[in-house]
Order: sequence, then C-alpha cells, then structure tokens
Amino acid sequence: MSLTLLPVVKPALLYWRRSFPGGPEQARNARRFVGCLLDGCPFLDDVLLAADELVVNALRHTKSGQVGGMFTVEVVRDGGLVSVSVTDQGGPGEPAALDAAELAESGRGLRTVSLTAASWGWHGNGEGRTVTAVFAGEWAA
Repeated sequence: MSLTLLPVVKPALLYWRRSFPGGPEQARNARRFVGCLLDGCPFLDDVLLAADELVVNALRHTKSGQVGGMFTVEVVRDGGLVSVSVTDQGGPGEPAALDAAELAESGRGLRTVSLTAASWGWHGNGEGRTVTAVFAGEWAA
C-alpha cells in the first residue's frame, strides 16, 4: 500500500475595499462594513475598535472630515491575520500613539490600537496617508 501526500491548501487571501463620504455618521457605516466581512472572527471586537479609531481620526484630523471629503477602508484576511487600513486625504499632523493626561477627554485611541493590535503603522504625507492595524489569532475551522 502506498501513501499519497496531499498538498496543504492555504486559505485564499481575502481583500475588500470601500470608500465612504467624509461625514461623522460614516464611522458607524464603516464599522458595519468591517463587522459583516469578518463575521466569526475571534478578535472582532479589537478589529472594530481599531477601525472606528482610524476612521474617527481621519474625520477629525485630516481633510477627509471636511465638506466634500472622503476616506477608504480596506480589510485583508490572510489565514489568521487580519489587517484594517484607513486611507484619508491628508492633514497637518502625523499619527502617533500618545500617552494622554489622566483627565484628558481624547488622545488615547492610537495608544489603545497599539496595545490591542499585533502591529500598526502608517505611511503617506500631508496629501494623504494610510494607517493600518494588523491582528493575529486562530480562527475556528
């Protein structure tokens, strides 16, 4: 009797992208978009938190939140890895994970993302940038 080895089949890379108008009500729509795509993800709450933070930052701190602005959300699933990226229309500052003052009402978002994601980073300039958070974990078969 001979033994036949079957090749290991790696799940296909899944990629989704959607653009949204730059209004504050679009944060909820972006979360819904990400949540529907990743139904069953064991770390979905962390991914949704990151997506929300990245979208809100794009709306608050870049041209994406101005009249006529827009932003794009990309989601990639590659096996146990999930990345969520938000591309904005640029602004004067650079994304940074800061330590907010104890009584500050904002400024903790990217710090939270940095603590929940496997990694995060950004690239771009004042004309447009992309901020990405990557998550890793085991999905149920």
